[in-house]
Parts: sequence; structure tokens; C-alpha cells
Amino acid sequence: MTLRGLGKVLPPGFSILLLFCIFLYAFLWQQLGTHAVRKFFHPNVVTTYFTSPESNDQQMNDKLSLFSWRHGVKPTPENFSETNETNSAEARTHTGAKPTIKAHPVSRRLSYTVNKKGNSKFGLSTVHHTANITTGPIMNKKSFSKMPKWDFEEKYIQDTHPKQMTCQESLRNTADPEFNRSFIPNIQLFMHREHLNMSEWNRLTHFNNPFGFMGYHYKDVKTAVDLIPKTADNFLTVPRNDKSKCIRCAVVGTGGILSGSLMGKEIDSHDYVFRMNGAVIKGYEEDVGNRTSVYVHTMHSTRASLYLLEKYGFKSIPRDENIKYVLIPEGVRDFQWLLGLLQKKPIPEGDYSGIRPWTYYPDNMDLNRFYVLHPDFLRYVKNRFLKSKILQSPSWHVYRPTNGAFTLFLALHACDVVDAYGFVTADYSKYSNYYYDKLKAKVTFYGNHDYNLEMNLWKKLHDSEIIRLYQRQEDTEDSRNKTSKH
Repeated sequence: MTLRGLGKVLPPGFSILLLFCIFLYAFLWQQLGTHAVRKFFHPNVVTTYFTSPESNDQQMNDKLSLFSWRHGVKPTPENFSETNETNSAEARTHTGAKPTIKAHPVSRRLSYTVNKKGNSKFGLSTVHHTANITTGPIMNKKSFSKMPKWDFEEKYIQDTHPKQMTCQESLRNTADPEFNRSFIPNIQLFMHREHLNMSEWNRLTHFNNPFGFMGYHYKDVKTAVDLIPKTADNFLTVPRNDKSKCIRCAVVGTGGILSGSLMGKEIDSHDYVFRMNGAVIKGYEEDVGNRTSVYVHTMHSTRASLYLLEKYGFKSIPRDENIKYVLIPEGVRDFQWLLGLLQKKPIPEGDYSGIRPWTYYPDNMDLNRFYVLHPDFLRYVKNRFLKSKILQSPSWHVYRPTNGAFTLFLALHACDVVDAYGFVTADYSKYSNYYYDKLKAKVTFYGNHDYNLEMNLWKKLHDSEIIRLYQRQEDTEDSRNKTSKH
């Protein structure tokens, strides 16, 4: 039957309405595509978007286009790290100046449920969308010839309850423009059970350890992180009797420059004393003091130090009253260690199966005094202060700052006044490798660290009066005057 014949049978005007509907449907099909039309007419259907890895940046944008359609923002890798779905109400992000970035392609599968009721949070649609992001394929760090760069490289979780400024002498009041541009005073220092969901996992899998979870399996990390208690807001507090309302900290390394230094009393005079790794104290109190307020370690540094330094009297990690322990999660083994510690169960599998982590700590250890550094904080230290040239080489993935560097930067964010002892200085060849060496041993620079970069940074921070670095030959009168204020 022709349309003219149909018009004689149907009510007047119906033919025009039918033609309008046909053209409208064709227009929508052309403009929005099959996927979008189905979502438009069947809003309660769960739809899946999947693409496979490709070899150019445009493909990365295609992979994220559905995610971007939901948020109404430009489809770049940066958008994939949105944290509005996070379980933590405290999680926010800090975005620094974005460099020119090329994103390595990865595949992602994003599943969305679409509900009829409710308005879009972003005001772009009358349909409310809820994202359920699944894990993507595991990336291999050996697939990259140098450190990959992402649009969200400079996105870091922030602490919504940061340390409050009460000290006029605080290093945060420095006028040094370069330091102020790089320093994020309220960056999230520690990770706890509310910080890891699927969205955050997908963001952090783009970064190699210890700066993220590249190459890890979700379950291996998530199971351990879910057990980390949420600790008190204030990591360190101002001493009650301190009229200046300042937190003064000593960070004590293990460098041979401390041998014969007689710095022990000065170190112990600080409000808090940070130590790390093989913190040998017995017999060396005159040079390094005997107090430990914060002990920073990894699973490997703890076990290796106890094994190698037993002959120097290091038979256990520091166990001072009210001590705080800080773990650097440098590898999967640290999450296995963490799982065993918090559950008080032997590590069930892997190279360290059977080890009982809780036996390395005091019997009555308060888990509310146990902290795990957040990968964002570790990456921030690397990106903004210790970005080594090694990162541009095929060995990029083995590089990381030293435990001493991470400890010093932890102090820079938790304290107002920071004095560093036992760190590498320009005249390091004059001293033994460690302060507890019986005979002088040549200072060893390991290939996974950039000691020259760290040495120059410590001197620069010292010259800018952000820290006071203990230097035997170059200690200035101004530095001594600063010490007398303690």
C-alpha cells in the first residue's frame, strides 16, 4: 500500500506524524550511534564498552570516551583517575602544572548502569549514570623503554585534615620560590583502608612500585590495604610545654660522618627523632643519641638489617615507648608482610612463606601507631624533588629515592623544624660508609638510587634554611645559631 493509500485509511495528520517519527529515529541513529540509541531507549540495560590495546594516543582517548561522556570532560588519561566513586569522603586530588604528555595505550573495560530517575551530577543530562569500573590488563614495566608519562602524573590525593600551622619558625614559611612551587603541604602521607577502590586501583596501576601498583594483582594489594586502620589525624603533635608551638625533629641517617661527631645529646634534644633501616644505637649513643620516635622501614630493610648488623649489636628494631612505625610499601612482599602483621598469621606463600611479621615488633604494639606511606606521597617526592636522569633510561623502573630520602620528606611534612644528621655530603669520601663501621669502608653508591642528586638536594635545602644539614667542614655559624634555639 502506498503512503497516499495509507493516508485514506488512517486518521488525518497521522501520516505526517509517522514520517516525522521515521526521520527522527534516523537522525538519532546517525548522530548518536547504535550504542547510544540503545542506552537512550533502554535506560535500565547495563551496557559494556571494551577496546583492545593499540599503538597510538588517539586510541587511548577512544578507550576513555564513554567515561568522558559520563563526566562531560575531555577524554584524556587524566580523567580516568576521577575519585568521586571512592569510598573515602576525605580523598581529594591535587593537580599541579601539567607537562606535555604522551600516554602509553592501555585497554580498559567500563561498565555502566543507567537509571531513568535523577539528574546528572555534572548537569549534562537528565539521566543519572553510576560507574562500575573493572580492572584492566596488568601492565608490565619492562614494556616501557623509559618512565611512561601520563596526563594524571601530577595528581595526588590530599589530606582534608592536614597539619595546622602554629609555628612562626616553620619551614612552610620559607620564601624559597622553587621549594614553594614543588611542596604540597597537605598531600596524603599515609594509606588506609578507605583509600583503595577500583577507580583508585586503575589510576595507580599506571605507576611502577613503590609509586603505584604496576604489575600487581588487585587481590594481593586490596586484601592487605583493607586491614590498615585509619589512624588519628595528627601524626605528630606539638609538645604541651612548648611555648613556640613548634614541632622540632631530627632525622638520623646511618652515614659515617656521624662517627665521632658527639651529636647524640643534640639529636635527643629534639621533640621527635626519626630513624630508618639499620638504626644501630647501643654503643654509639654519644654520636647518634638513643631516642627513636619514628622508625621508617621496608620488609627487606628490616630483615636484612637484623641479619647483617647483628654483629654490631642490632638485635631488634627500635622499641621505644609510644614509637610510631612507618612502612614503605616498596613491593608485593611488603603487602604480604602487612597482611601477616595485621592478621598475626605467617605469610602463606611466596619466597617469604612462613615468616611471622608481628614477631619483629613489640608484643604490645598499638596498630594505631603503625602507618603505611601512600604511593602518591612516594611518587610526589620522586617527581618533584628527586627526578633522576635514570628515569629516561631502560633501567627507569629500578630507580627510587633512598629510605633516608623518604624519611626526610616525611619529616618535612610532619614537622616545623627539621635537622638532618648522617646524610651524604660533598665530602663523603672522608668518612666511612656507616657510623658503626669498625674499620673505614668506602662509601657505596647503589645503582637503584641517585646519591649525587640527593646530596645536592640536601645541600640546597640547607642553603635555603629549609633544613639544617649536619656537615663537619661546612657547618656555618648561622646553622649553629639555629641549633641553639632548640
